Amino acid sequence: MPVPSAAAPRLDRLRVGSAPDSWGVWFPEDDQQVPWERFLDEVSEAGYEWIELGPYGYLPTDPAVLHAEIAKRDLKVSAGTIFTSMHRGPDAWDATWQHVSEVATLTKAMDAKHLVVIPSFWRDDKTAELIEPSELTTEQWKHLTGGMERLAKQVRDEFGLDIVVHPHADTHIDTEEHVERFLDGTDSDLVNLCLDTGHYAYCGGDNVKLIKTYGERIGYLHLKQVDPDILADVQANGTPFGPAVKQGVMCEPPLGVPALPPVLEAAQALDVDLFAIVEQDMYPCPPTQPFPIAERTRRFLRSCGA
Repeated sequence: MPVPSAAAPRLDRLRVGSAPDSWGVWFPEDDQQVPWERFLDEVSEAGYEWIELGPYGYLPTDPAVLHAEIAKRDLKVSAGTIFTSMHRGPDAWDATWQHVSEVATLTKAMDAKHLVVIPSFWRDDKTAELIEPSELTTEQWKHLTGGMERLAKQVRDEFGLDIVVHPHADTHIDTEEHVERFLDGTDSDLVNLCLDTGHYAYCGGDNVKLIKTYGERIGYLHLKQVDPDILADVQANGTPFGPAVKQGVMCEPPLGVPALPPVLEAAQALDVDLFAIVEQDMYPCPPTQPFPIAERTRRFLRSCGA
């Protein structure tokens, strides 16, 4: 594992954190996940200052309780996470807003400023069953872009939060073509990206190119890497994302792609403050697995200057 180098650039615009995802947490409740107290203890001990809320209901949803728990571990919250199906049109709004309101209320109470928005999967993330087509119609694209703009405006007006949309494998915002179509179809004053380096690489995208081309749209980062050998197998067999994660497709830095130093340096060059939250998808995993990986990953990022 690399050690900090005096030659490493000083990446002082990046605020490094981690998330429940790096502890194998995908659901509010699941017998295969570590208890939330253990996550908070270990993420702090591993050297991180910032965390995300993860799936709503995993961490305490009482703001007073959660604030006390993170404060005693010297942690702060960078964002909440919401799931949306805006491509399904206005009929999806009421259910979406009910979910968003819960998460946004807690996020604001934790003094965070962002909501990470994950589009709905077209394959079930547990069973891998096909839910709907992987390509949207022209009308569905209009619903998606217009719905995200509406969501962004209402979240900003009612909660003072900014949304950052997370391109994600097995969703309709995944490949370079889809990400660029989404960005070109939305208002930059309202809608920006949470660029997940692993998901974008998983779907064939060039992270550095995206940052340099659409730098003003990069509002948040998730740091993640993909094992190229496992990814090649996943692509050859058409493996859905959930089973691919079980195969270990998302791996510990610096063992995969994309190389993170060029990505971090491109983000630093934007000259804006950005959260850079480590997320290594590994649901499910043994309870002893996440902590040593988290420690090593934090040391590696320090060696990069972050």
